[in-house]
Amino acid sequence: MADFGTELRRRRMSAGISLTAFAAAVHFTKGYLSKVETGKARVNRELAKACDRALDARGELLAVFADRAVARRSAGGIVGLPDGGGLFIGREAELAELTARLRDPGTGRAGVVHGMAGSGKTALAVAAARAALPAFPDGCLFFDFHGHTPGAEALSAVEGLRRLVSLLGIAPAQVPSDEDGLANLVRDQLRERRVLLVLDNVRTANQVRAVIPGGTASRVLVTSRGRLPALDDAWHFPVGVLPRQDAVALLRSIAGERDTGDDAVAGEIADYCGRLPLAVRIAAARFVAGGWTAARLRDRLAGEDTRLGALDDGERSVATAFAVSCAALPEDQRRLFGLLALHPAAAAESTSADALAGLGAGEADRLLDRLHDAHLVVRDEDGYVEMHDLMRMFALRRVLPEIAEADRVAAVVRLVEHVVGTVFAADELTEPHRFRPDTGAARPSRLPFADADGALAWLGAQWPVLADLVAVAADHGLGRRCWQLAFMLRGFFFREKLFEPWIRTHRRALEAADEPGAQGLILNNLGMAYVESGDAAEAIRCHRLAQERFAEADDERGLVDALSSLAWARLYAGEPEPALADLRQVLEVYRRTGRTRNVVIALRGIAYACSELGRHDEAVASAGEANDLAQLPVDQAMSANCLAWMCFRAGRAEAAERGYLAAAEIADQAGSDYERARALLGLGNVAAGRGEGDAAARWWAEAAGYRVKLDPAVLGEARVRQESRG
Repeated sequence: MADFGTELRRRRMSAGISLTAFAAAVHFTKGYLSKVETGKARVNRELAKACDRALDARGELLAVFADRAVARRSAGGIVGLPDGGGLFIGREAELAELTARLRDPGTGRAGVVHGMAGSGKTALAVAAARAALPAFPDGCLFFDFHGHTPGAEALSAVEGLRRLVSLLGIAPAQVPSDEDGLANLVRDQLRERRVLLVLDNVRTANQVRAVIPGGTASRVLVTSRGRLPALDDAWHFPVGVLPRQDAVALLRSIAGERDTGDDAVAGEIADYCGRLPLAVRIAAARFVAGGWTAARLRDRLAGEDTRLGALDDGERSVATAFAVSCAALPEDQRRLFGLLALHPAAAAESTSADALAGLGAGEADRLLDRLHDAHLVVRDEDGYVEMHDLMRMFALRRVLPEIAEADRVAAVVRLVEHVVGTVFAADELTEPHRFRPDTGAARPSRLPFADADGALAWLGAQWPVLADLVAVAADHGLGRRCWQLAFMLRGFFFREKLFEPWIRTHRRALEAADEPGAQGLILNNLGMAYVESGDAAEAIRCHRLAQERFAEADDERGLVDALSSLAWARLYAGEPEPALADLRQVLEVYRRTGRTRNVVIALRGIAYACSELGRHDEAVASAGEANDLAQLPVDQAMSANCLAWMCFRAGRAEAAERGYLAAAEIADQAGSDYERARALLGLGNVAAGRGEGDAAARWWAEAAGYRVKLDPAVLGEARVRQESRG
């Protein structure tokens, strides 16, 4: 039986078992099993039982055989389901749930299986309908309503009713011509029947509302690219992309005997296809056609400029499928769909979508709802708007160019202005004592945070998008906003030790900045990033260039800050003497101008320099003063760790232990994994120095659990730990 064979092949492929291995397991020939899977050979109960055991199906595969035997004995029911093709892979939990809903007499009479173009809605609906056949002894009918078929006219409600009436065996003379008459006739005919209607490829609720029978045991299963919220009484079953394992299994199933590469290559191909079944099928078909190795196909799909072109096999095309979904969009919805592609490839906050739209919040919400209903974007309950990667590429290359350039540029300006204003507000809350030049950007009326903790959480969730927006601003000629945004992100990047995005954003900002003062600020921040990441030589170069730019701009404040940063870089470069002299010079300026936070930073630097020079009493004194003056929780944790380290270097083990314990507690309250891990590392070093090996191992293990990089090049505690390993 073809339906048993389809289910057998799906389960075997999902389990990753080759046909050769399976033949050996069930003691039937490979050729016979191949014919069973393709519906060319009949199945007996002995084979069904053997297959069920081999696949550990726990009777489910055997039940399919039994169900089909019952279905064959049913009186006169037409089964018009299309051939499953043997390539329905994965989605086992979804298939089981959908089948159970169809079989359950208590479930509503109509259900809508909906998802974006190419997500495999029809394949899932047909597989579930086939599995539910025993519950519908009077037949299962399939109708394609051509709602999204290129070049075809969508089936009307009247035409759908007429086709249904003809299959129910009603004499033409008894068939009315109007919609209400047809609907009444269908309801009457189905009143005593148990029929399953699969209405595929539906665009609007109006196409099928009259076809849905009421007051009967029959069921209707609709598939659509839209959510069809207007079908009030229907239950809804969303279909997303495939899990990665299932996408790889589908790829390999279609590829057959062709080598799809190792798991890594096959997985990357599936990922570049967005794990969208249509895209995976097309990629596999191109692979089977020849001319590609798995690695070459992977590389072709990797390029954003070539990916959509590669997902076209001459008859099927991801871009064409998406184009059909967009074809009927009104102009205002199409415009917003295109503009959303300007946002970096990540979920956009609703306020960012509002900024791109340039409309009132209520109007933008309305348009987003329509795009969400059409599965062109996804809105979640937290207010984020997301596009599938392939859909975003389509919008960027096919829809955005239709929008006037002035409109596109204005949308980017609004987005960047909104983001700069939001980040400025977040930076003010999380770094209240930090110097930041006024951006002049308006403060948004709606902020996604209310206090410092909320701002920190928001930055933690949004920093990848914000880093990408630095490049967006640069690409659109917004140089001033580019460097301002990068500058304001530095505090968060420093706190979280995110060196790659820190350096990436500041390099781009340096290219975009066209004023010497701005270049000085960015160069100084870059130098700090290089110091923290262990490249003291590059840090020194950046800080010296920053001094030159600040001198050009006649910026005294910048010159002092650049000298302070240069001193730290020279300290890490192994030059404590000149570093100490520079730090004492800037300390005097900071004290005189009341810049307390900078006083704390300079005092910590002086402590490190004195420690390197063996002047431990001076080091402890400077660190102690920094500890007393620190205001922000993170600064307090850094200063407490600094004091503990100075005590450790001075041979004051008990004071070091007290200091590290205090630092660990402060860091925990401040939410700084880095400073807490550093304190725990220090406690391990203290314990090791006392010969307490077990205690040291426990502290070190706890520190390692934070998975932060504690670099021996810049952190004394890490050097001591490294030396203890021998």
